[in-house]
Amino acid sequence: ESSLSRGKGQLTISGQLDETNIDSRAQEIYKIFEEVPGNLSLVFDFAGLEYMNSKSIGYLTDWYGKVTERGGKVVISRAKPNIKDILQVVGLTQLINIYESLDEAKTSINEGVPTETAPVTEQGPTTYNL
Repeated sequence: ESSLSRGKGQLTISGQLDETNIDSRAQEIYKIFEEVPGNLSLVFDFAGLEYMNSKSIGYLTDWYGKVTERGGKVVISRAKPNIKDILQVVGLTQLINIYESLDEAKTSINEGVPTETAPVTEQGPTTYNL
């Protein structure tokens, strides 16, 4: 059974999220929502993310809403200090937890998962490089 069908995914986003690319990257993420019915939890790995504009913050807020209304979790891992600052100023850190390590983030989305639906293998979440 693939990790994607268990509703866990890791989205690795690097570079810049700005007017030149945010709409196309957002469509890729919305496509994941369509492909995974029901509960979905996502780790946004921002280790390589250098910049995000206000539109990308709006999308992140929307993704959070779509995932949580389906009973899932959204967390962020390895965000650089400037990205953390932006997310804190707009209040997203009150909704979305930010973890220093990818392992901590992955563990957090598995907390509270009933044993019968918990991952059986160490395969880990599906990884998307956007």
